[in-house]
Amino acid sequence: MPTRPQQSSTEQVLRWAARREQVGSRIRELRLAQDLSQEALALESGLSRNMIIGIEWGRKSVAYERLWDIADVLGVTIGQILTVPESDATAQPYRGGRRPMGR
Repeated sequence: MPTRPQQSSTEQVLRWAARREQVGSRIRELRLAQDLSQEALALESGLSRNMIIGIEWGRKSVAYERLWDIADVLGVTIGQILTVPESDATAQPYRGGRRPMGR
């Protein structure tokens, strides 16, 4: 069993990257469904906006404890975060907390 990232096989590294992308895409999908900005999710979960961006795009790993913080803000279970996203989320920038209803 590898103890350092550089000791991992190429297949394992690709599997981890795919899982990060899946979880990040699902978080983005749930966030957008609630008209919640990245900034608002960051502030409410205690993470930085840059961290949220990195997680959503599958570039950053997140400690599993932090997944509970994100799930709490989104009002979902950890299981819902770990399910496969229904579709690729589209990025539409919005800055200003929760979007007004009907938009």
